Amino acid sequence: NGEVIGMKCVEMELGEPDASGRRRPVVKEGSEFILDIDTMIMSIGTSPNPLIRSTTPGLDTNKHGCIVTQDEAGLTSREGVYAGGDAVTGAATVILAMGAGKNAAAAIDEYIKNKK
Repeated sequence: NGEVIGMKCVEMELGEPDASGRRRPVVKEGSEFILDIDTMIMSIGTSPNPLIRSTTPGLDTNKHGCIVTQDEAGLTSREGVYAGGDAVTGAATVILAMGAGKNAAAAIDEYIKNKK
């Protein structure tokens, strides 16, 4: 019916070192399994939305269109506006984006508390 019910996974292990000495991950034989899930988050964006520059006056962006932030909390050039993830760094991992979101959420919470 189009709903996600599982995710096919395999265990990985490091293979033998190549000529450079690097050990690459390889699939562990017979390790395939299904992980029961009911939600999946797809993160496929790798660049900031080009509309950001034209629709958000006073928001500083760099030459690549990424939002410029002042600190780890994601504070931008506009008061009360925070940003993180690919919109700030360009293409990166979902883990980094999640960390940026967590930092920004804490800063936003503090900002709102101090505005009261």
